[in-house]
Amino acid sequence: MITKTFGAWLIIAFTLISCRANAPVITSIDPRIGRIGELVTLTGSNFGTFGNESFVTIAGVAPTNASYYLWQDNRIVVRIPELGESGLIHVHVRGQRSNGMLFSNSANVPRPVDGEEMGLQPRITEVSPQSAAVGSLITISGNNFGVSREITMPAMSLNGMPLQPRYGVFFSWNFEAGPFNPHVMREPQFIETAEIEAGYEFWNAREIRVRVPDGAASGNIEIRTPHGSSRPFFFEVSGKPGVKNFRDRRTYIINYSVDIRVNNAARPNSLYLWMPMPVTSSSQRNVTLVARNTEPFIENHRGVSLFRLSNLNPGANHSINLSFLVEVYAVETEINPQLIRPAAQASASQALSVMHTQNTELIPADHPVIRTQVNTIVGGQQNPYLRARAIYNWILNNIEITDTVSSGTDVIAAFENRRACPYTASLLFTTMARAARIPSLPLAGILINGNGDTFRHYWAEIWIDGFGWLPVDPAMGAGAVTIEEPVNPRFTLQENITEERDTAAFFFGNSDNRRIAFSRGEVVLSQMESQGRLVSHSPSFSIQNIWEEATGGLESYSSLWRDVIITGIYQ
Repeated sequence: MITKTFGAWLIIAFTLISCRANAPVITSIDPRIGRIGELVTLTGSNFGTFGNESFVTIAGVAPTNASYYLWQDNRIVVRIPELGESGLIHVHVRGQRSNGMLFSNSANVPRPVDGEEMGLQPRITEVSPQSAAVGSLITISGNNFGVSREITMPAMSLNGMPLQPRYGVFFSWNFEAGPFNPHVMREPQFIETAEIEAGYEFWNAREIRVRVPDGAASGNIEIRTPHGSSRPFFFEVSGKPGVKNFRDRRTYIINYSVDIRVNNAARPNSLYLWMPMPVTSSSQRNVTLVARNTEPFIENHRGVSLFRLSNLNPGANHSINLSFLVEVYAVETEINPQLIRPAAQASASQALSVMHTQNTELIPADHPVIRTQVNTIVGGQQNPYLRARAIYNWILNNIEITDTVSSGTDVIAAFENRRACPYTASLLFTTMARAARIPSLPLAGILINGNGDTFRHYWAEIWIDGFGWLPVDPAMGAGAVTIEEPVNPRFTLQENITEERDTAAFFFGNSDNRRIAFSRGEVVLSQMESQGRLVSHSPSFSIQNIWEEATGGLESYSSLWRDVIITGIYQ
């Protein structure tokens, strides 16, 4: 009897020890001090898989299911919910709770009251004017801004890898979350002026001149520097000739890679690979590096990371793999053309206009046949929105756009032959818009269908002063890449678009959430060595002039750039 009892206790003790051994353990959190709406990364072990019995609590608050971006056995990424107080983070798995790690809500970190010494933290004392339209230049006065804008820290990453500037001027950004639900927490969101919008004109310790970015909404603005963030300062975005709504967020985890096989090589040698990252914009946000198997030679130069493979041997095989998380929003706009002031188009954002109306080899906006046709299309119309819409309608009515990326990528040939693929259609629209003196950009990336398959795609954006960037997709508008049937469709439109004319109207000014952009505009890169042998891939999912460069004794190699694949979709 004693032996049986002792054996039973041994079994119970072993069971308890086994359960305890499998309990979740947090080893670190990053960041330890953050604000509402930011991502926090939990690193540890025994997190298991996400489910009804697995969740995180932050200061006793359990985030909603939509707040989780990644759940792996050793890593969790979750968005900070609205907290009243700072507190401990715990991971709960099948009734077991991990150790606690202290997280501090920066909103609750004590700060000096007005009039006290602010130390090195930036402080805003005045914004002039206090109300302005998108694209307008405003002046922010105060102190402790720093002698220049820092651009080295990441805005969001899982393991400290820089993706986008964390320091700068951030404006309120808002999205349409659907019907009000008191159980769903709304968290403040911010957006920074982009370099592509000629955003920063001047920066010193006491004054910053910055343009109101695309997507900005009335609300708080703040300055972020290595020494902290300023107190929020209210700013009103006014003068819009319409509304732009961001809705139906989708979060994708994507992966792509390049495989290299060396055939003939002698030392010394190097192979440079320019690998694009998803871009950040008002509708494509919180780009986060999930994983990569190789450290880059140069990090995030113009949205491209440069990798270098050195002293390769004949027969060697190398692979570089990148994985990102990307939030994408559908964009819906309504514009009243009568509220657009054509004169402002030439003055309010002169620097932006100069940047994005240029003639290039890829975008021949000064070509005589293009200018002649554009003058015929727009006539005496001065309104940039109406000029762009007339050009868009002309392309849909006169250019046959097919769902095949042909070998020909010449815009003039496409114009003269009246035939285009999605790539040349986007370039043709951009070219004609620039010929009409409308700032415009070609975009390249991928479409994602209902099965999670991806396809390379190309579209455009135009800039309207006082409003921002307006999406335009000639290929989608023409129905060239929409195949509802048979099974395994390439792409499915939103449910409320059913007729051909509705499709054409929708894709001038609106965009879906089933696309990821890897480039906005031409990405012009410089080769690393004067004797380097360059390789370009056109068209591809990024519009960039260089993809590969072989130097030294690297005489022969092969490269396989694999398609972008979707490894996760969260809605």
